[in-house]
Amino acid sequence: MDRFGIIIERQEQLEALIKEWGFLPFFKNGIEGFSIEEMTPPELLFGDDFENGPWQWKGPIIANWESAYGKFFQKKAGYVSLEWLPDFMNWRRSLYPLKKETADARHIHEVLVENESMLSKQLKVASGFTLSRKRSKFNPEDPSEPIVNKKNGMAFDALIAQLQMGTHVCIADFEYLISKKGEPYGWGVARYCTPEAMYPDMFPIKEMVEGRTPKQSRKRIIDHLQELFPDVDKAKIEKLI
Repeated sequence: MDRFGIIIERQEQLEALIKEWGFLPFFKNGIEGFSIEEMTPPELLFGDDFENGPWQWKGPIIANWESAYGKFFQKKAGYVSLEWLPDFMNWRRSLYPLKKETADARHIHEVLVENESMLSKQLKVASGFTLSRKRSKFNPEDPSEPIVNKKNGMAFDALIAQLQMGTHVCIADFEYLISKKGEPYGWGVARYCTPEAMYPDMFPIKEMVEGRTPKQSRKRIIDHLQELFPDVDKAKIEKLI
């Protein structure tokens, strides 16, 4: 049992918690106990039967259209309820404006906008990145001097995580590979989407947040979490948000 006295054992229970709290990181973070990982029995967290466990519930929860999912918390995954998503986007997009992202990050975003949604591998290739995570590749003209591979898979992963931190990208679903027996296997491949395509009713953001400034949205979120968890250091909430 975690510090909040909650044990997550069912999908419905997890969805109710996301709706009640508005924000719920998947993994451990600076706030002790404030994660799905810490509230779920270890044997259930990454269940491998594709039916039970928070890792398998991600796609179905997203599909219920009550929360958004992505690497929103210190570049680690988590949920934000649709009730709080407009304020969250209002704040985060001011913190990570698209115009200040790198040219490669903006290009990834442009490709995704053009296609509405794409699997991770598809988006990598379409954006000019390799699936390999190696940072250098063989140089046939001078084997002693490898060619720097700036557009490797690891670089793409870092950029797509940054775009999610800015709420410019979210995850629409997870798709699994199918075995010869017709059974899903593996960890699931993320299908990326922009919030504009996924949640069109959230825009324009200013109307959804009733004209609040980004800093006012930030304060509203922090006040909400402080009210829920009065014993948590405010600085830790600010760092996470």
